[in-house]
Amino acid sequence: MTGIHHDYSMLGLFLQADPIVKGVMILLVAASVVCWGLIIDKTIRFRRLAGDADRLEGMARARATALPRGVQGLVAAIVSAGGHEAQERLEGESRGETRERCQRAMRSAMADGLRASEPGLPFLATVGSTAPFIGLFGTVWGIMNSFTSIAQSNDTSLAVVAPGIAEALFATAIGLVAAIPAVIAYNKLTTYLGRISQRMAFAIDDLATQMTRRGVRAAPHTAEAAE
Repeated sequence: MTGIHHDYSMLGLFLQADPIVKGVMILLVAASVVCWGLIIDKTIRFRRLAGDADRLEGMARARATALPRGVQGLVAAIVSAGGHEAQERLEGESRGETRERCQRAMRSAMADGLRASEPGLPFLATVGSTAPFIGLFGTVWGIMNSFTSIAQSNDTSLAVVAPGIAEALFATAIGLVAAIPAVIAYNKLTTYLGRISQRMAFAIDDLATQMTRRGVRAAPHTAEAAE
């Protein structure tokens, strides 16, 4: 052991690690890469949803009931669903009952749109909760190898155990690097999505009131916007 040179750089620790510890490192790095991809994707998607919430709130403030030209996506789906229900007022149905139908239809369209943006968030939560423990498994395995080296060499010097311990602690560090951004991103993204949902829900309530009060028609270009 005395003649062996150990590389304590990050690449060296990875290359010299035990196969199981190396597998743990690869798994954690892959999870971290996927998490960052999801964080970027969800940030872009949720900003678009925030823009949709702005448009709905703008329509509610302006007391508009027709879909503005050029508006597509989730806003078009929500307004079209409410306009369709407002057109089909049932015989003997009160304005309040029609309003409730419009609300349900628009909230359902909103829920479908928001639900389509949720995939990937559970993965962030899973990585955030499990990555430290996966890294800890690599740490325990590496320390076990260090103690095995002591037993085999009958040498308790730090030079014998240092490589294994360094590799083990490196696995823990990678686990934390994967977990911390995942936890922070999951909390921020879910909170952001909840706020968007609340903003849209309040705007939908106002729009439903306007639609049933005016006997609104669906926008004539709704089909064009939905394409």
